[in-house]
Amino acid sequence: MGRFNSFEEINSWKKSRIFNKRIYEITNGEEFKKDFDLVRQIRRASISISSNIAEGFERNTDKEFIYFLYVSKASSTEVRSQLYLALDLNYITKIEFDELFENVSDISKLLSGFIKYLNDSQKK
Repeated sequence: MGRFNSFEEINSWKKSRIFNKRIYEITNGEEFKKDFDLVRQIRRASISISSNIAEGFERNTDKEFIYFLYVSKASSTEVRSQLYLALDLNYITKIEFDELFENVSDISKLLSGFIKYLNDSQKK
């Protein structure tokens, strides 16, 4: 698993933990929380980002870990899509959208870099 002793040391997990909290705060807003289905879906997708990083870390091989990192990355894309809907429905402001979109995009980029690092280390 590279240079990490625990999943809590992984930057993408740290950032996704903060992101999860922010998603919960935003989805508790008056307009947003009325849409139970979207609230549940965006929260689940957000949680999936950090959960798959953690689960993948505990797998026996880098190959399995990489698979879970891809699942995590896909969940970050799902959240991005849901953020557009939340913006379109006026559940969040443009400022909130920009903040959340940037945060989840940064997490996705970190995951991409980590996947590349693990793939490259397997080739050596």
